[in-house]
Amino acid sequence: MLFPSRMKKASIIIHEDHLDSLVSSLHESGLMQITDIHREMPERMEELERASMHPEAGECATYELRLTRILDIFSHFSPKPGGIRALLHPEILERKEVPRSLKEIYEKASNLLKKLENEVVKSDEKIKKIDERMEEIDEEMEKVEVIVPFDLDPSWIGESEYVLIKVGMTDEIDSLKDSLKNVEVEILSREIKKRKEKFWVTVLIAHRSTDLGKEYKQFFEEMDFGELKGIPSELLNNLTKEKEELKKEKKKIMEELRKLSEDYRNDLLAIREQIHIERTRKELPTRFVKTRHAYLIEGWALEKDSSKLEEIVNEVTNDHVACKFEEPESNPDGVPIHLEMPKWANSFRTFLELFSLPKYNEVNPSIFMGIFFVLFFGFMLGDAGYGFIIFIASIIGYKKFGKYSKMIKDWSFLGIWLGLVTIIIGVLTNGFFGDFIPRFIYGNPDKLLYNLTIGNLHLPIDSIHQPVVILIMALIFGLAHLNVGIGLGIYQDFKRRNYSAIFKEHFPWFFLQVGGGALIGQYLLHLWELSTITLIFSFIGIGIGMSLLLINSGALGLFGITGFIGDWLSYARLLALGLATAGMALAFNIVGQIIPQIIPLGIVIAPLILVIAHSANLGIQSLGAAIHSLRLQYVEFFNRFYKGGGNKFTPFKIERKYTEE
Repeated sequence: MLFPSRMKKASIIIHEDHLDSLVSSLHESGLMQITDIHREMPERMEELERASMHPEAGECATYELRLTRILDIFSHFSPKPGGIRALLHPEILERKEVPRSLKEIYEKASNLLKKLENEVVKSDEKIKKIDERMEEIDEEMEKVEVIVPFDLDPSWIGESEYVLIKVGMTDEIDSLKDSLKNVEVEILSREIKKRKEKFWVTVLIAHRSTDLGKEYKQFFEEMDFGELKGIPSELLNNLTKEKEELKKEKKKIMEELRKLSEDYRNDLLAIREQIHIERTRKELPTRFVKTRHAYLIEGWALEKDSSKLEEIVNEVTNDHVACKFEEPESNPDGVPIHLEMPKWANSFRTFLELFSLPKYNEVNPSIFMGIFFVLFFGFMLGDAGYGFIIFIASIIGYKKFGKYSKMIKDWSFLGIWLGLVTIIIGVLTNGFFGDFIPRFIYGNPDKLLYNLTIGNLHLPIDSIHQPVVILIMALIFGLAHLNVGIGLGIYQDFKRRNYSAIFKEHFPWFFLQVGGGALIGQYLLHLWELSTITLIFSFIGIGIGMSLLLINSGALGLFGITGFIGDWLSYARLLALGLATAGMALAFNIVGQIIPQIIPLGIVIAPLILVIAHSANLGIQSLGAAIHSLRLQYVEFFNRFYKGGGNKFTPFKIERKYTEE
């Protein structure tokens, strides 16, 4: 588990008669990642030609597209709950049995399409036309409403035998009138307010022969009433009735679509999924190369699965196959990465995937990342009350919703650990919703949660009043974290047989830490008195460490010392965020205590304010603790040994959601 799983490169040569059955078996087994030979190994194309996809691939794609169109229409008119509601009431998927032969699959798909396609598509088009007409009605009503005060039939607007009538909007009525002051025109206007701005609906009436000029147009936005005609009030009435009729018609069609969706949606999803599986198989040969009658398939398989894969290939082809498995090179780049993780650490994998997967010969630090993430998160949140909420919420998520989603199950399991560690740290550092218990239950905010002495250690350690102790603990955790990284770097280089890097890049830090720490403890912190022999060895250790850095990187290697110290001091953020959590909780509790003294009914309001404030503090501080915990992994920890750059192992595997195996 300290390195990615061992892989083997698989090469399979089969006769064309066995191609379809082998592809299906590989798909069902999910043991092999198929390589696109044309793209990744172009040298193969000098002697072989690229294989083409199966003729049925296009037919599968057509069926899939037609089924998807119906399902998309259903999704618009049969919406599923989202957000918290979906989380609390997840949809339980009903898996369907579907035929496996392509002929039967086509037959079932055709029957469903024959029943639904014409009706559903026509209904969707009707709804679109209704929506378009309703939008037109809204626009027409908006236009008609502005001429109601003038009692002006829209059909009169325009140019008749003797009269010219124009209707429009202006926001500068005086300027409009000035531009037409020398023209024989009647101007009628009415002020309206639109989004807090003033406008004037304006009617211009003139003889047909009158030349209004061009100047007025910069102040006048003419309105087009199209084919509308009638008394405005009656016209509005008719448009309103038409809109209501359209709404009823739309509602009726939507109800019919919902009923069809309830009856056929699961069948459509299942048959589409099976067709998608078949299409994927039919398109796969484009990754192969071929001779006249034989195909070459190449890819990767886990070393532990190679024997099983070979058995499947031999069984499908009746041993008429050439199958070869090869070990990767000692320092490979193209090998896919699979991280084998214990169940309890499965969610830690995501932390590494967010950054970059390791290369094939690089250490997998996921478990160490996860352990330190949990520890640092608990240290930075550092409140038993907040930890208790996280713990309970995670238990509920694990028990109630974990059965519906593997992701929720994994992250809820991680949340349980985060909650437990936060509770422990909170109890050790005197934090339970800040000083809630001393302030509101003991009646003395300076009183500790409890008093316990173990040897010379007095608990709890109050983070507000004893920040130096917390800072020392944070720096100790940081030093441990950095040295785990150095240790992983040594182990990684040992496995690579890169022994010089062990001595030049990693060992210097042990010498510098021990020697430098001893001298700093005596001369700067005055923590101890070293004997002469210890002093000599300390100076020798520093000399050895600096010499190794100079040998490895020259004078620039000495800058690594300041870099290491900077990385170490970064762990002071454990104290900073812990104090931020405690300080904000303390402030909220003070507000909750004084509100009843200054506001009537404050005794009722105060608990509500405390719940809201502590919920906000929990959310903000949890987010900060998570982000900074990850930052310490990605920057300080990875700086000791990790580069990344690997590609995830993605086997050719069926993903079934709606169909039975």
